[in-house]
Amino acid sequence: MKIAFIGMGVMGAPMAGHLVRAGHEVTVYNRTRAKADAWAEQHGGRVAGSPAEAAEGADAVLACVGNDADLEQVTLGTDGVFAAMRPGALFADHTTVSAAIARRLAGEGEARGLLVLDAPVSGGQAGAEKGALSIMCGGSPEAMAAAEPIFQRYAARIVHVGAAGAGQTTKMVNQICIAGVLGGLSEALRFAQASDLDLAKVFDAISGGAAQSWQMVNRWGTMAEDQFDFGFAIDWMRKDLGLALDEARSNGASLPVSALVDQWYGEVQKMGGGRQDTSALVRRLAK
Repeated sequence: MKIAFIGMGVMGAPMAGHLVRAGHEVTVYNRTRAKADAWAEQHGGRVAGSPAEAAEGADAVLACVGNDADLEQVTLGTDGVFAAMRPGALFADHTTVSAAIARRLAGEGEARGLLVLDAPVSGGQAGAEKGALSIMCGGSPEAMAAAEPIFQRYAARIVHVGAAGAGQTTKMVNQICIAGVLGGLSEALRFAQASDLDLAKVFDAISGGAAQSWQMVNRWGTMAEDQFDFGFAIDWMRKDLGLALDEARSNGASLPVSALVDQWYGEVQKMGGGRQDTSALVRRLAK
């Protein structure tokens, strides 16, 4: 297939690389040209000078950018992909953005005869590099059918949750869960330290039972050693929690724990930890 990939960040670059290795003809675009050039030097493929140029003649256009404004720019803005895409082509967005813009793009795409899917991902940079992401999808069955063979190249789990916007709201559910787990894990770790417990033995004792979580298995040890320079950054987590809190104001849900954890992340940002992994939440609790 001819595939365009917009956004060569820590997620988009490895995802596009998997598509090249699968034999697809891939054209990439990135706002900072040097990142796209570096990707092309490593993987092959073509670098376009604009999103529209990348999308010309493509069977599918994939995006993984920063936020709502970035996504709107590369789709509906000057030189955006929607104006250049042929009817029947697929547009799938892997960015974590609001459900509102996902629904808007679905409507705009339908008017142009495009298949549109909101398809945010979970699994982080490591998941993207290993081809083991989880993708939660919102859109029509036709869009899902077109996207799934592509997604299989870099995802281990692909779920069609529902109509347009459902992928983004499911990603909000994901981030709400993570926020709550990390809040509890941070308190538990500091409690164990205050009790002068052997942290390795505590982990061995509780990680096989009901307290176990991905965060515990993968972050307990690094949190204990104050290692946070990896994984999903707090700056991005606050963006995601902000999306969830905004959506909750719209749908009437109550998110008191998420709101509190979001405030705590704000404290860690003020400590200079905005680019650290989300497990750096523990920094706000004194040892």
